Amino acid sequence: MGILNITPDSFSDGAELARSDRSEFRFDRDKVLFKAAQMVRDGALILDVGGESTRPGASPVPVDEELDRTIPVLEILRAEFDVLLSIDTSTPEVMSAALAAGAGLVNDVRALTCAGAMQVVAEAQAAPAVCLMHMQGQPVSMQETFSYGSVVDEVFSFLKQRLADTEQAGVERSRVLVDPGFGFGKSVEHNYELLRRLAEFHELGAPILVGVSRKSMIGAVTGRSVDRRLSGSIAATSLALQAGAHIIR
Repeated sequence: MGILNITPDSFSDGAELARSDRSEFRFDRDKVLFKAAQMVRDGALILDVGGESTRPGASPVPVDEELDRTIPVLEILRAEFDVLLSIDTSTPEVMSAALAAGAGLVNDVRALTCAGAMQVVAEAQAAPAVCLMHMQGQPVSMQETFSYGSVVDEVFSFLKQRLADTEQAGVERSRVLVDPGFGFGKSVEHNYELLRRLAEFHELGAPILVGVSRKSMIGAVTGRSVDRRLSGSIAATSLALQAGAHIIR
């Protein structure tokens, strides 16, 4: 899964594809197409488009702004590439518009817990896939106030319940992925415990998506800045693949 952050403030590539100049927000069409083409050439089967940063400390983005950031990009990608398009959002209005624009996967860090989100996915005519991620707290403060008895048990239980909830809402189990949420309301130790025991999540009966690229858990071990964490990211990703991860973000 290749990532296209259409935001000015994402932690690893903020402002690479988009810039905010006073009240005006713009994305660079040529840069978006170039990066998307590069990722597809490198083997990406999914392109994940996000218009709201969920890095630690990030503030929410108004719905209209998130729509303006993501929908034109999805339309451009749909016309140019024959790959699965994903929308990284928790907002029902954005989900609905993105599905209409050609997205086939909803990647939700809040696991369809926002009011109306479950309904959008369950009632969508295109029957999109959905990824349910675990996050304790909200991005603006999630790395300040988290607590677990057993992080693996609690993340597992949360995802198990959300799988049951989506199925009850009418979403076929075959359409659902799970993501343990590395770096979302978890300490470095929590993240590596999840990675060490990742294989246990196969008991949920859903494909596993893992996103560890350039995150603070890599920097904590390597001592390297975000732009120098490629080797560490590859190592952590290799461990996830050995544990049976199905999708790497």
